[in-house]
Amino acid sequence: MSYFTQNSLLSFLGYPVSLQTFLPLSAPSLHFTMDWQGQKLAEQIMQIMLLVFAVTAFVAGYVLGSFQMMVLVYAGGVTLTGLITIPNWPFFNRHPLNWLDPSEAEKHPKPQVTVSSKKKGFKRHQLVFYYCR
Repeated sequence: MSYFTQNSLLSFLGYPVSLQTFLPLSAPSLHFTMDWQGQKLAEQIMQIMLLVFAVTAFVAGYVLGSFQMMVLVYAGGVTLTGLITIPNWPFFNRHPLNWLDPSEAEKHPKPQVTVSSKKKGFKRHQLVFYYCR
């Protein structure tokens, strides 16, 4: 749990505090994670949309001669970008991770780390060169 969750007033009073606490009763069945490719796609969409809306807002503000219009167009673009990239839409979960079952993991031996006994030391001229840089 995070610092704020552990130290909040509700947590102090003995009530569990999480995102699930503030959602309707039907919401615990919702899945709140996004796979790696989905995160990358959301990041790319966000960057492209913000750039397009920034250029569009600048051009609209310049043509109309209105700073207020520029800010409104960009604010609308940021809002639309947020509505598209922040929620966990199904197209962001096309590549879920398949985790190995714990019973299957116990069957396979863990890799052993070997440490070589030879240590490569600095020679005197290497050490002097290293400190003279």
